[in-house]
Order: sequence, then C-alpha cells, then structure tokens
Amino acid sequence: MNINRTLVVGDIHSGLQALKQVLSKAAVTEHDTIIFLGDYIDGWSEAVETIDYLLELKKKYNCIYLRGNHDELCYEWLTGKADNPTWFMHGGEATSNSYANISSEDKEIHLNFYESLENYHLDTENRLFLHAGFTNLKGIEHEYFKKTFYWDRTLWELALSLNKNLEEDHIHYPKRLKNYSEIYIGHTPVTRIGKTTPQKAANVWNIDTGAAFKGPLTIFNADSKEYWQSDPVHTFYPNEKGRN
Repeated sequence: MNINRTLVVGDIHSGLQALKQVLSKAAVTEHDTIIFLGDYIDGWSEAVETIDYLLELKKKYNCIYLRGNHDELCYEWLTGKADNPTWFMHGGEATSNSYANISSEDKEIHLNFYESLENYHLDTENRLFLHAGFTNLKGIEHEYFKKTFYWDRTLWELALSLNKNLEEDHIHYPKRLKNYSEIYIGHTPVTRIGKTTPQKAANVWNIDTGAAFKGPLTIFNADSKEYWQSDPVHTFYPNEKGRN
C-alpha cells in the first residue's frame, strides 16, 4: 500500500550533503509531498549545487518550495538590486563565492527558481507552512507586508511564551494561533533554545534545527510527527565555518 506522506524540510543553508543523507534516511518516494521551508543557501559552500539538486528533485517528486529570507537576499544580490554587507556576513560570502563562475544560462535558471518560490502553503487540513511567520490576527490572506512571511520572528516568540494552561477559548488566547490547525516554520534555529530536534510550542512546529551552524538538517512527517536527521551539517564541511 502506498503511503502519501507530507514531509517538511527545515532550513538547508547550502548543506547539500546533509540533504542527500536525510532524504535517504526518510526513504522519500514519488507518493510523498515534500515541503521545503526555505533558506536553501547562505551558510556552507554548495549554494549553486544545492539549487541545482533541488531543481532535479522537482522532476522526480512532488516538491513545494517556499521562500526564505536568505533566498530573497540572494535573489536581490544576483539581480544587482542591493549591496548588502550584512547579508555577506551572514552566509552571503559563501554563496557569492559559489556563484562566482556560474554561466549566464545557469544563472537565469536559478533566478527563475528564486522567482518561483511561494510565500506560504496551506493544505487541505488547514495546516500552514511558511518560512517565518505572519502578524495579521486574521491570518495570511490579510497580511499587509508580504516580507513578514519570511522575516517575522514574533510568531515563534509568541508561541514559546504562551501560558501552557491557557485554553484556546480564553479571551487572551492569541488570535493568530487560532487560524490554522498547525503551523510549520523554520527561520529561527531551535539551537537558540538549546535544542537540535523539531520543537512544538502551542500549535507551531519549528523545523529549523540549526543546519547553518552546528546542528543537523531535519525532515519531519507532518502526519505522524516522525522525523529524520542528518549528521551535524558542519561535519560534512570540516574546513568551513558555516555561520558559526
């Protein structure tokens, strides 16, 4: 019997070798839907190779690629719209080095990839998937500032700080969290709270397990809550600093 799984992939940050390992561990098949939460680049040295690999994956599997803030920063750099020294210090240098010798044809393919990224995905079970968060109390359809979808950190901060004894029907229960059955995000590594596995707060699951730093890359089954992890990503790149 074929099992149709919804698999969520946390922030990759150019950790291509870790991605290959964890996809193998999860035994991904053509029956699965794979939702990538964004931040494909900026960190380790294989930015171009990671995007090439993601493009090939889409030919074999049902992949949904969401937009991360680092993907937007890279796109702005590639199109000459911004000179961002801060981006350069937070993984952009490794990405710019990776793109140094890309052909104009391949660059155009990559630009099309970045342009095609979605800001969020809402499935038939009212589960929301996006890179970072949203701020409008009525939900994503009412969000005024679209960059919030891949820059916001307040949603995760809200979920972490919520009183666990507060019932959902209480007047003080955050309206943002009532819109969706579950919310899946990356963006803010759980290593910041001393964890390296997916973390749930309220109905928000954070799948960024610190691949850009010294954590593993994670694939999470949104149906069963089972997950698979790579080796710590920095071990695949022993001569690099990543974002450490």
